[in-house]
Amino acid sequence: MFTLMKRSKHGICLFCQRDCSLTFHHLIPRKLHRRAHFRKHYNKEQLNTGIDICRQCHRGVHKRYDEMTLGKQFATQELLQADEDLQRHFEWVSKQRISD
Repeated sequence: MFTLMKRSKHGICLFCQRDCSLTFHHLIPRKLHRRAHFRKHYNKEQLNTGIDICRQCHRGVHKRYDEMTLGKQFATQELLQADEDLQRHFEWVSKQRISD
């Protein structure tokens, strides 16, 4: 996992394994950082932890799950990778042409 300060712009996507431009995905969506549940259970560093993934994988994650579900049920890279629906999406993305 990477923190906000170790952000990269190009590299290997953790999910589809393509070498392309990367975006930063907060494991706990920023919209939730002010909510009492998340302030109580996570410190500021943990709230700002995230991973670098490609735009197509990033879109797929947010298309399939709302922010509250992502924050409570998918707050780690491992949990995201273990989800069967996301696995199918990441597999599909891995076969797509890089357009960015």
